[in-house]
Amino acid sequence: LQFTEEKLGQAEKTELDAHLENLLSKAECTKLWTEKIMKQTEVLLQPNPNARIEEFVYEKLDRKAPSRMNNPELLGQYMIEAGNEFGPGTAYGNALIKCGETQKRIGTADRELIQTSAINFLTPLRNFIEGDYKTIT
Repeated sequence: LQFTEEKLGQAEKTELDAHLENLLSKAECTKLWTEKIMKQTEVLLQPNPNARIEEFVYEKLDRKAPSRMNNPELLGQYMIEAGNEFGPGTAYGNALIKCGETQKRIGTADRELIQTSAINFLTPLRNFIEGDYKTIT
């Protein structure tokens, strides 16, 4: 009621303490920067916007996105297959197999980085935006 009367000009605006105004300003600034950092981290972890949208849709539907190989894993798989076709006994085939196995390990590490970052970094930021910030303001 007070807010409505203030907006209609029928009541004086309630003046907030300068310290409270400062705290609210800091909270808003923190929220804005947290949102920017969160969005840019998501872009870094998944640069493909179509894949991000797909993950978002699956998350909202409470379903798990289908698992597919990432680029390093796929390259590693192709290298291993080519190496086996050329023959592990040949220098080229052996090199392809070793490089392919390394690429697959890089892909696995990349996948673990994404999962760990999402759980340990993005989730607390999202909890702040959706929970703590709403409590503050």
